[in-house]
Amino acid sequence: MIDFKSIDGVLVSNDILKTKFTCNLDICKGACCTMESEFGAPLLKTEISEIDRNFDIIKEYLPAKSVQEIKKNGFWEEKDSELMTRSIDNKDCVFVYYEGDIAKCAIEKAYNDGKIDFIKPISCHLFPIRVTDFGGDVLKYEKYEDCNPALEKGKETQLSILKFCEKPIKRAYNNEFFNKLENLNGK
Repeated sequence: MIDFKSIDGVLVSNDILKTKFTCNLDICKGACCTMESEFGAPLLKTEISEIDRNFDIIKEYLPAKSVQEIKKNGFWEEKDSELMTRSIDNKDCVFVYYEGDIAKCAIEKAYNDGKIDFIKPISCHLFPIRVTDFGGDVLKYEKYEDCNPALEKGKETQLSILKFCEKPIKRAYNNEFFNKLENLNGK
């Protein structure tokens, strides 16, 4: 059974507070961006317009096959009433580019290079946290086998998912919300 805490009407899984987690791209190779699935990363309507607004810059970082897919079908789709990024062959997100053998996000690269002001979809930024709606937001740790190296590295760094995801949690909610979660972490 999953145990939850309630903060400002948001249910938060205790796994987020207790599980040690630190991404290890050298081992996982960016698996969260290349999950085999017919569903892409969840998107908000506002994020679609942000990506549209910045697409001419983002596409500079994309491989030709991604640009072709986006020109043909767009970068997002709706499935089961959910908005999400498209994927190529039910695997790579259309925004994936590779540095060596590591999958990375072209949106985030453009942001880190100072060319756009939108970092990436919040669902990607929060990962391994997933937000679902059950009469209000529910934050859960999405266990994904390819992230097992992050659990091992988390034991070394001693960072909880909460601390690892501090910036995206503050982005999605606010500093006060994060601070309340952090205070719960010791209880």
